[in-house]
Amino acid sequence: MKAETLQLVNEWDKTFPKSEKVDHSKVTFINRYGITLAADLYVPKNAQGKLPAIAVCGPFGAVKEQCAGLYAQTMAERGYLTLAFDPSFTGESGGNVRYMASPDINTEDFMAAVDYLSLHEKADPDRIGIIGICGWGGMAINTAALDTRVKATVSSTMYDMTRVNANGYFDSEDSEEARFEKKKAMCAQRLADLKAGDYTPGGGVVDPLPEDAPFFVKDYHSYYKTDRGYHKRSLNSNGGWNVIGCESFINQPILKYSNEIRSAVLLIHGEKAHSCYFSRDAYKAMTDGSKYAGNKELMIIPDAVHTDLYDGGEKNIIPYDKMDGFFKQYLK
Repeated sequence: MKAETLQLVNEWDKTFPKSEKVDHSKVTFINRYGITLAADLYVPKNAQGKLPAIAVCGPFGAVKEQCAGLYAQTMAERGYLTLAFDPSFTGESGGNVRYMASPDINTEDFMAAVDYLSLHEKADPDRIGIIGICGWGGMAINTAALDTRVKATVSSTMYDMTRVNANGYFDSEDSEEARFEKKKAMCAQRLADLKAGDYTPGGGVVDPLPEDAPFFVKDYHSYYKTDRGYHKRSLNSNGGWNVIGCESFINQPILKYSNEIRSAVLLIHGEKAHSCYFSRDAYKAMTDGSKYAGNKELMIIPDAVHTDLYDGGEKNIIPYDKMDGFFKQYLK
């Protein structure tokens, strides 16, 4: 397999400060579609022997220099070999059509990260976990349902991207007629893009922020459009996905077989997050009537909103101690 040549930034350009407790390097790996992915590898300083390893990605439309890197670096401080990666077609990763997403390819991105960690000289291939944030929380659950090498999964402030694309926010567009109109518009956009010779961007987080914007839009703006979380390569901070970038999510439910996940899963969500219903429903579907419910857990954080779990918010509420205890229990 021949790797693509990627242009990787060498200087520290993260939205969070660099830790002196870990060693950091840029690495690349290839998924089974031949797309070369860019990642940040975090290794605890003076680590001895084979380490438990964790792959991290998300949120949907973010890059590894934002939340995923923060989670990865923090868990590396606690003794894990961690890998924060950019998905296919985004950030520093390859793929010659930019700003596209696929429930299949993006699940494969997680599995390719597990491939990389499984073969890394410092990692114990029998102790691998994954963390998915926001839309990648759903991808992480889908990966756990498919990849038997994953021993433990954390889903943080999770979005089910297939559900929100098919049904709209809060299931407000959950009808055959609404889905038909969406698909009709997407098909028309495909032809418009071909005639124009390029793909039309859908727009990132709205800016300037309208006074009557819904709370969840204000929440996103407070992260992606401010010094708190803005990054020049982040889709949500800038032009967003292509209009047809998420087309195939409409009829491909990624959580279909979550009830069959045998490995451990921890879902973390803020009580006041607009998206909390995704984790509540996913946990219910994962555990109701399941033979494997005993190692599944839903953690609801009081008063926390969606982006509080991106960087901790004002109260620093990301439950790293809980995640550390969870991984120590199941990556052994």
